[in-house]
Amino acid sequence: MSTSHVARLAATVSLAAVLSLSSNTFAQQAPPAKPDEAKQVTPPATPPPLPPDAHVQQTVQVDGKTLHYTATVGTIQIKGKDGKPAADVVFTAYTVEGKDRPVTFAMNGGPGASSVYLNLGAIGPKRVAFGSEGDSPSDPATLLDNPGTWLDFTDLVFIDPVGTGYSRALVPEADAKKMFYATAEDIHYLSRVVFDWLVKSGRMTSRKYFVGESYGGYRGPRVTHYLQTQLGVAMNGVVLVSPYLNPQQEANADLSPLPWMMTLPSIVAARQEREHALSQVSMDPVISYTRGDYASALMRGRSDPEATQKMIQHVTEITGLDPIFVKRAGGRLETQAYLREVFRAEGKLGSRYDPNVTAPDPFPYDPDQRSNDPILESIIAPTTTAMVNFVTQTVGWKVDARYEALSGDVNRNWDFDSAELRQGAVEDLREAVSADTKMRVLIVHGWNDLSCPFMGSILTVDQMPLLGDPTRVQVHEYPGGHMFYSRPASSAALRKDVMELVAKH
Repeated sequence: MSTSHVARLAATVSLAAVLSLSSNTFAQQAPPAKPDEAKQVTPPATPPPLPPDAHVQQTVQVDGKTLHYTATVGTIQIKGKDGKPAADVVFTAYTVEGKDRPVTFAMNGGPGASSVYLNLGAIGPKRVAFGSEGDSPSDPATLLDNPGTWLDFTDLVFIDPVGTGYSRALVPEADAKKMFYATAEDIHYLSRVVFDWLVKSGRMTSRKYFVGESYGGYRGPRVTHYLQTQLGVAMNGVVLVSPYLNPQQEANADLSPLPWMMTLPSIVAARQEREHALSQVSMDPVISYTRGDYASALMRGRSDPEATQKMIQHVTEITGLDPIFVKRAGGRLETQAYLREVFRAEGKLGSRYDPNVTAPDPFPYDPDQRSNDPILESIIAPTTTAMVNFVTQTVGWKVDARYEALSGDVNRNWDFDSAELRQGAVEDLREAVSADTKMRVLIVHGWNDLSCPFMGSILTVDQMPLLGDPTRVQVHEYPGGHMFYSRPASSAALRKDVMELVAKH
């Protein structure tokens, strides 16, 4: 999930290979339609309406206790400026009877990802295995109780953006791109979905939280700030899971040390985990070195050959990589080159989402990586199968449509050239925290993640003013990668940290 900020952002979803044919391919162009013929062209058929909201009663074992809850699959319709239906947004909600229950809204990223990964992988009441070393796409997609669920202390609402899951645009593609596949518009309509769910469910006075993963972590501060200042809904807390907060950190890797500072600690963490030596204590000196001597040596460049040589030697020592590879890279470890190098002797590829999740390299003799990411290749089947079966069979929401766990069409149509996108979400994070001196923010990462490295969030928070209580914005790391919650111990640690956040406000 290329050091280019655009390439890294686009890599957060699996992109299908698309072959395009230009108009010059055709030997003969069709003649212009006559006026009478043009009138006879029929617009695309309107899709059949989605089913009404459906509910089912379920139970889950949490901390040795049986929790009864209602699972709901339903829709919220988005209307255009003309008042006509423009999209159907599908949500999955889990609610428990009780007074003063908080509610947490969850979104994944991409752009183009449904919320299934947070739902059936991280915090929903049920989970399916995916994203860890040894998981197979053809393993039974069986839903089991999730010991890491947050449902015992907050209701959960998982939102699938337009074009993902079963959510769909009701307007032509060109209009959908403008209304739903652009940075600001995405924030505005998703914020309205949160608002409309609260009104529809009679929950406006509930305590409210937001959790977003990856590009959902970019959405988090912006949705929170927009709700806070434009729609009049305030979040008590925000959890950003492996967030993509600040695209500008990755700009100008030929001059700036920041791109290399972001990835080095995660590469070291992956090595430490393979050697069963990973801990906060073991990573503290790595983080300190990255902030200090490593950054200094990169900035000095050829003006200080001695510092450069010392830096290359130390990077070799802490990463365990081939000295020639590190020397030729100048101590600047490009992600994809590293992922091929670290397991080259075994004929395997590591994943940028977690280098310790591997797959055999199907093209080991090519100079560049030809295959897709090992994790992205393996997670579509189990998540799609489990979610479709849950929605259509368990809940009984009978829909005749394709489920999009990761939509290449959404990603391909996204406005990645937007200046607003490149600006990132840190400004909104600062303003939202400043405007509400009680709101708390927890930014969480897997140590090994190279798609959205934890060091990027540490550097971002380092530069924020205190804005009152310094503990209101924290960064926590856990063993694992982008989807560190696939590790039971990391899932349990995340649950504990979020419970503490909710208890405080």
